[in-house]
Amino acid sequence: TGPKATGKNILAENLAYIFNRPSYNISFHVNTNSGDLIGTDTFEDNEVKLRKGSIYRCAEYGGFGILDEINMAKNEALAVLHAVLDFRRAIDAVSVLHATLDYRRSIDVPGYDKINLHPAARFIGTMNYGYAGTKELNEALVSRFLVIDMPAQTEETLGFIFHQMFPNARESAIEQFVGLF
Repeated sequence: TGPKATGKNILAENLAYIFNRPSYNISFHVNTNSGDLIGTDTFEDNEVKLRKGSIYRCAEYGGFGILDEINMAKNEALAVLHAVLDFRRAIDAVSVLHATLDYRRSIDVPGYDKINLHPAARFIGTMNYGYAGTKELNEALVSRFLVIDMPAQTEETLGFIFHQMFPNARESAIEQFVGLF
């Protein structure tokens, strides 16, 4: 969580890169529904097939699902997230308790098959507070994440970043970029 332009999505994308996992950016808005997340029917080669959604592909390939603006998700999409994120806790419980909970590592896709959650699949939610269309997340959803509060960028921190990234840059140019930001 944190104000805009604090690097929430960049952090999530860099984590996927560091762990050498594919990343799936799932942007929540008023039109995002369960079909966008899991999949929808499509007509291909004269038959109806499942067009896999971002959550499906992330679960299948062990990617990092970046749930952008998660606090804009509709209830229909939140139901999918609750189910998927429960699996992560079940997998964590397996490693701690040395028990097997295979039945909790899949989601039924009616009319097709089950999504088996890859052990490397991870989900990272990002959000800004106080914008039109956002809402408070319920405790059940928040409890499925480790919350990291990203601090707002100041002139001092931006100047530090620019000096680190561009040590030979003119001071006046750095000041202009920081001012523009």
